[in-house]
Amino acid sequence: MLKDFKAFILRGNVVDLAIGVAIGAAFAAVVSAFTDGIITPLLAIPGDAASFSQHTFEIGGSVFAYGAVIDALISFLITAAVLFFLVVVPVNKLMTRRKTEPEVESTTRDCPECLSSIPIAARRCAFCTAAVAM
Repeated sequence: MLKDFKAFILRGNVVDLAIGVAIGAAFAAVVSAFTDGIITPLLAIPGDAASFSQHTFEIGGSVFAYGAVIDALISFLITAAVLFFLVVVPVNKLMTRRKTEPEVESTTRDCPECLSSIPIAARRCAFCTAAVAM
């Protein structure tokens, strides 16, 4: 049992995932600090609050902190944009350059009667039993 667990943990994709989660958490902390320290004070300039996260409104005794929600949304958008443009786009370009798998030829074709997928060499459709020209 312990040997199976050790083999599972030491597989490459599990270790890569753990590293990715740790880096992602650290990156999210940096983006949150950037948003809280630079972006939200800039957004709060027109108002009277020191930070945009302090903007609230009250209805029936309930306080709604819409500034904090907008701060979180800005942090999310910055994180998503940076990850997309600095990680996803370069990795996709690298993967298309280093494509090592050969193109796989299809071994099936569509039946002209029922459009089911049948082997190329079939003379009759297995689904609708229609005769199929070679």
